Amino acid sequence: MCVMRAGAWCPGFCFLKKRFLQPNFLNVLQEDRSMQLQPGLYRHYKGPQYRVFSVARHSETEEEVVFYQALYGDFGMWVRPLSMFLESVEVDGEHVPRFALVEAEPSLFSPT
Repeated sequence: MCVMRAGAWCPGFCFLKKRFLQPNFLNVLQEDRSMQLQPGLYRHYKGPQYRVFSVARHSETEEEVVFYQALYGDFGMWVRPLSMFLESVEVDGEHVPRFALVEAEPSLFSPT
């Protein structure tokens, strides 16, 4: 399955997935902490939505990072430390999640 980009399939992501996100390139974590994060649609506390694909490990530091895509603008692909993705931020004196799950989706990278 490929990612939609402005109503058209994004061949760049298909290439990326085939070339770099196979099990020998992407070390998906199965630890309790990373299991807190489900693949799916998330809303940032400022409003925009993102699609989370997976939790991975940085190749040099082994830090857990979230691999996700903006669902607006240039549909950029991003990684962010898992700890930062899961943290709360203060908005108008209230603590809210930085990213909140809108809808869970099946993982694109589950072993088959």
